[in-house]
Amino acid sequence: MSVARPPLIVAIDGPAGAGKSTVARALAQRFGLLNLESGAMYRAFALKAIEAGIATNDPAALDLLAHSTHVRLEPGLDGNRVLLDGLDVTAQLRTPEITAAASEVSVHPPIRRWLVGLQQRLGAQGNVVMEGRDIGTVVFPHAPVKIFLDASPDKRGERRYEQNRNTAVVTQLPVKVLEEIRERDRRDRTRADSPLRPAPDAAIIDSTDLTLDEVIERAAALVEGYLGGSDL
Repeated sequence: MSVARPPLIVAIDGPAGAGKSTVARALAQRFGLLNLESGAMYRAFALKAIEAGIATNDPAALDLLAHSTHVRLEPGLDGNRVLLDGLDVTAQLRTPEITAAASEVSVHPPIRRWLVGLQQRLGAQGNVVMEGRDIGTVVFPHAPVKIFLDASPDKRGERRYEQNRNTAVVTQLPVKVLEEIRERDRRDRTRADSPLRPAPDAAIIDSTDLTLDEVIERAAALVEGYLGGSDL
């Protein structure tokens, strides 16, 4: 007797600047999936911590703050709107300050447990693509499609610099962006709770020498391979 395939969940992990958000958006549009941005959730919480004057290295205070925090994603034509306690904070989440603070609050186990639970509830029905750093290993370990996007630190720094230069974000020198990429890598890969690493069954795509279109097509082929497969 055939058994229906599990709901489609595409888990995309990888270090900062690997292109996870861009690839997730492209897959969501192509396959009609809900794009759940885990990074946006951490950024929204980091914004609240900063506005509340709470240090990002104070886990007890951050844990208390989390109990009165509501983060919601609303899909739109141009991507998700991020609502923090009912207010749209989407435009405030891409500054270097918020980026750094999000990385710092994410190392604390109570904050990760809180947001992982929220992410799991949002994705429970399937038909979602979620990107982050522990999606395939912790949030959705049974996701049928797991992708680990990677690239050299130099390439990722170059991409992040170009991304910020073309937005309203204050431009940083390329060397500063690379320093922040390397520091983010160190925090992500060495934290005690859910360190960044590929899931054992993840398909690894190194985009160092690939164009964005090539990366998207490789990721899409993995989704198509699952959708086109026979029942498990």
